[in-house]
Amino acid sequence: MHVHDERGSSAVEYGLLVFGIAAVIASVVFLLGGSVRDTLFDPGCDELAGHLAAAHGGSTSCQN
Repeated sequence: MHVHDERGSSAVEYGLLVFGIAAVIASVVFLLGGSVRDTLFDPGCDELAGHLAAAHGGSTSCQN
């Protein structure tokens, strides 16, 4: 009877699992990154620019 050593296989399986999770995270960031930026960060930047302009008497704008 021949016994197979499967220690290397589990390392490969963990590597593929980590790669799959990383690929999903990268895909979500790529697909949703622009809409998250537009929804969460641009309004805050515009509000801050307005406060700075009022406080310093000049005009400021957000750089995108």
